[in-house]
Amino acid sequence: MTSTRSASAVVRSSVLRRAFAFPNPVNEYAARSTAGIVVVLSLSALVLGVFAGWGWPLWIIALGFWLRVAGGPRYSPAGRLAVHVIAPRFGKPRLVPGPPKRFAQTIGAVLSTAAAILWIAGVAPVALALVGLLVVAASLEAFAGFCLGCWLFGRLQAVGLIPESVCEACSNIALRSR
Repeated sequence: MTSTRSASAVVRSSVLRRAFAFPNPVNEYAARSTAGIVVVLSLSALVLGVFAGWGWPLWIIALGFWLRVAGGPRYSPAGRLAVHVIAPRFGKPRLVPGPPKRFAQTIGAVLSTAAAILWIAGVAPVALALVGLLVVAASLEAFAGFCLGCWLFGRLQAVGLIPESVCEACSNIALRSR
């Protein structure tokens, strides 16, 4: 009976692992395209928040980030648009490690969720400031190719807060050039 239970647990674990897998490596052009979409959505949320008093767009941004954290572009409309429509127009993919991108998406998810909650709590200026941070970080990624979350991931890995095993290509320069 225990072997049946453990086999079932292994199958369930495998299914969940596949369902919530994040791509590694990631096409940098797709990541930058997704960041461009985040810039547009975040600027729209700022305008709608300031001029119309609408906070609901913050929830759409947060949901998009959480969907990308959960499974990369698989569950995210913005991610799918970036991967399947926008990025192919840039030519041959430029592959970069996936774990720092997932870390960056997680930071975006936390910031956007905090903004949405703060909006509901009546602290709109702080919520809009957080959205402003998203605009800055996503703009750096989209237009300059600098991923602030990836940079932070690297610093945390360098001081040992993120184990090297999480992203060997990030910690080993020889693997990065492949």
